[in-house]
Amino acid sequence: QVQLVESGGGLVQAGGSLRLSCAASGSIFSINAMGWHRQAPGKQRELVAVITSGGSTDYADSVKGRFTISTDNAKNTVYLQMNSLKPEDTAVYYCNADVSTMSGYRYDYWGQGTQVAVSS
Repeated sequence: QVQLVESGGGLVQAGGSLRLSCAASGSIFSINAMGWHRQAPGKQRELVAVITSGGSTDYADSVKGRFTISTDNAKNTVYLQMNSLKPEDTAVYYCNADVSTMSGYRYDYWGQGTQVAVSS
């Protein structure tokens, strides 16, 4: 079993910054990719950013130039630095990880979500 624990959400004024963290633990052999998704009220969950084990990154157009995804591989942790936040960034942010487990299987795991609220 693998657990993802997120932290760092909160309330911030427009133009401000927040840094989200997500630590993976458990029966991990390797992590193939980690990412952040978000879901605003009444909307579908959408990909925000993803980073592969090789360091390749991809971002939603709406966050390019403002958000940066990074990892600390030694800690199995992914970060999302969010700058120049806008009210439309308000959502629950979910971490996910594509994990190869010690038992030889490959699964996609999700965190419980952390709320980000941006006031205008």
